[in-house]
Amino acid sequence: MSNPPPEANNAAVINIPTHTRRRPFRFQNLPGAKPIPLALSLAVGLIVCFAIPKPSQVTKQAWHLFAIFLTTIAGLVLGPLPVGAWAFVCLTISVVTKTLPFKSAFAAFTNEVIWLIVASFFFSRGFVKTGLGDRMAMYFVRWLGKSTLGLAYGLAICEAIISPAMPSTTARAGGIFLPIINSLAIAGESRPKDGSARRLGAFLVQSQFQSSSSSSALFLTAAAQNMLCIKLADSLGVKIKNPWVTWLKASCFPAMVSLMLTPLIVYKIFPPETKHTPDAPILAQTKLDQMGSVKRDEWIMLGTMLVTVALWISGESLGIPSVVAAMLGLSILLILGVLTWDDCLSEKSAWDTLAWFGVLIGMATQLTTLGVVPWMSTCVANFLKSLSVGWQLGLLLLQAVYFFIHYLFAGQTAHVGALYSAFLSMHLTAKVPGTLAALTLAYNTNLFGALTHYSSGQAAVYYGAGYVRLPDVFKLGIVMAMINITIWGLIGTPWWKILGLY
Repeated sequence: MSNPPPEANNAAVINIPTHTRRRPFRFQNLPGAKPIPLALSLAVGLIVCFAIPKPSQVTKQAWHLFAIFLTTIAGLVLGPLPVGAWAFVCLTISVVTKTLPFKSAFAAFTNEVIWLIVASFFFSRGFVKTGLGDRMAMYFVRWLGKSTLGLAYGLAICEAIISPAMPSTTARAGGIFLPIINSLAIAGESRPKDGSARRLGAFLVQSQFQSSSSSSALFLTAAAQNMLCIKLADSLGVKIKNPWVTWLKASCFPAMVSLMLTPLIVYKIFPPETKHTPDAPILAQTKLDQMGSVKRDEWIMLGTMLVTVALWISGESLGIPSVVAAMLGLSILLILGVLTWDDCLSEKSAWDTLAWFGVLIGMATQLTTLGVVPWMSTCVANFLKSLSVGWQLGLLLLQAVYFFIHYLFAGQTAHVGALYSAFLSMHLTAKVPGTLAALTLAYNTNLFGALTHYSSGQAAVYYGAGYVRLPDVFKLGIVMAMINITIWGLIGTPWWKILGLY
């Protein structure tokens, strides 16, 4: 007998949903700070403040400021916010927690060196706006550009000449030289990322990138971090008389030798496939023809910069500080209409630098005043003393650590803000002559700017062009770093002895 059919019913059928996999939580593109870098940056300061025992030689206020300073540096490296914004947040923390009084927190914003840097950024804008920088570069291409090596020398020499009046290596790279290199490479049928980069573009990028280190080290006003180094040295009691001239005297021989050898060395170890560029002078002449004769604003820009640099050189004997000379030059450009006030207001890099330089200098100065930096330097000096080494070997060891630890830093200014004062104090405690220690640390700050693709602002600009593969950046970076260290050591050591730096 068969089973009866099931009874029909009109009951509603209830579908029970099956288990669905929960979507993992992901940080969306939320406005404001990046959550993970923010958490890591704050964690650094909290761990130092509450988890690491305070040394008996350091006061509670000093240890709290040290924790905030490390949070600031961690944020500069990890980037939870733009640099200026993060520096302001950390400065606010120092005031809200009463670690620093308001007056001390903002004292560095009246510093002459900071305003010299700001004025110098405005000069950089003048070079780009008037086209004077492009014109000068094209002249060198026309004169020396018949061969690939000559082309590299022309660009490197041009950057060295304009560097004292354009103190942002990043601005020189992105505003003047990379566009020119890109035009020359394309004219030579060399393009990024298509197999033809090694024909011409990769070599020109690497040659200019490596040469920029020597250009930045040649003049005090060739890079913003140079002036920051001098100010931090001054806060530690290392007074450099007539700093612009003293810097140039000490740097001229090793920097010029390094500058003259760099394109040739890069040519040998990273050779281009195209050895001759007969069309480059023609391209440069075509560009110059399009630009026409030298314009009124270019003449004014050139004359103003010559006067300003002359005052930087002789200003101390005339009683005119460097910042006053820069203010005079900027005032001339504003009065004659080469720059407008809107140009100055739109120069975001200048105002951003004002913000975070002021914070870094203020904190570094207070760390020295409150005894943190002297305590750290004493610990290291005692270690060196236990090794029974003289100041010469101590100088070598400290400089090497300062140089190669840059692999951990994204950018030169963050490195200076984090370590320059501490390392200079260690040098002084190890009995290294003050001026020698201050200048060699500053020169090394420029030389390690070409170490990696993230070691400086210009590194990011040149690598971002796409001509050079990342393994080549690292290989050439370490090779040229060792060569530059050797050149500066062999040339600089006897020269600095002659100058009486030690």
